Amino acid sequence: MTDLAVFGHDAVLAAVSPLEAIERVRDGFVRHAAGEWQMPAKVYLDAPPNGDFRAMPARGSGLAIVKWVSSFPGNPARGLPVVMGVICVSSEEDARPLALIDTRAVTALRTGAVAAIAAQELGRPDAASAGVVGCGLHGTWAARCLAAAEYGPGVCFDPDPDRAGALAGELGWEAGPLEDALACDVVTFITPGHEPVLHRGDVRPGAHYSMLGADGPGKAEAEPEAVAACTLFCDEWGQASHGGELMGAIEVGLIGEADVTEIGEVLTGMAPGRPSDDATTLFDSTGLAIQDLAICHAVLDAHRAGAVKAGSARL
Repeated sequence: MTDLAVFGHDAVLAAVSPLEAIERVRDGFVRHAAGEWQMPAKVYLDAPPNGDFRAMPARGSGLAIVKWVSSFPGNPARGLPVVMGVICVSSEEDARPLALIDTRAVTALRTGAVAAIAAQELGRPDAASAGVVGCGLHGTWAARCLAAAEYGPGVCFDPDPDRAGALAGELGWEAGPLEDALACDVVTFITPGHEPVLHRGDVRPGAHYSMLGADGPGKAEAEPEAVAACTLFCDEWGQASHGGELMGAIEVGLIGEADVTEIGEVLTGMAPGRPSDDATTLFDSTGLAIQDLAICHAVLDAHRAGAVKAGSARL
């Protein structure tokens, strides 16, 4: 068997810029909505009391992947990231293993890209200011991708003011209180989802909210009444309806499938997006394997072009 290319965290981030991540993930949504890319449901493997593992397969345009990723909230106390894992990339044609790619970097890039795509498609045409609630790894990349998409100036909020200040300083934005972040035209939430940070009284006409942090059952960044007060979109109904922002509102009967549009349908023109300038839009993202597949394509293309070097491993 030939050697596998191995792309670590730094190599992935060197291979794919925020702007390219946005375009690649946008293309992945379109291809999935058109039925060109396939993605079975995400599989959860609980590992109590520490967290859970997730297996996320997808295939399309010559590649097949499975993403093996963890969510271990207590890991920072151990000096480890919450999210870790590896993506195995194979040839769709003959099943040859081709590469191993760092999950953490791919997840950060595609999460940031989704924040920018949702703002572009669902925010008001004149939306400019961007609030970021939660300035960890994924919040940092969401802010970077929003800035690359020419949103800003922005407001960064985090319970750790040093973390918010560092991100704001990097981008030339401001670190401010939650209220200031919520007052922006587009607001991206990337918190652990243990308790809501968006309440019904916070919902403003004309705003756009991207909820990216709550990624499993029992988690939520917005209370159900706040969700129900918005025009709703998601990455994929089957997944979002069982974990994330929509689940709480579904469980209490405030919304149903007919109230939610998948963003791939908006991107392909199969369904309308924002209905009016004074509507309030909310996008619930639980993270899709087709987004990871899009970034893997970008990494391998960069490697073939000689733009990034890879390590190697032999099975």
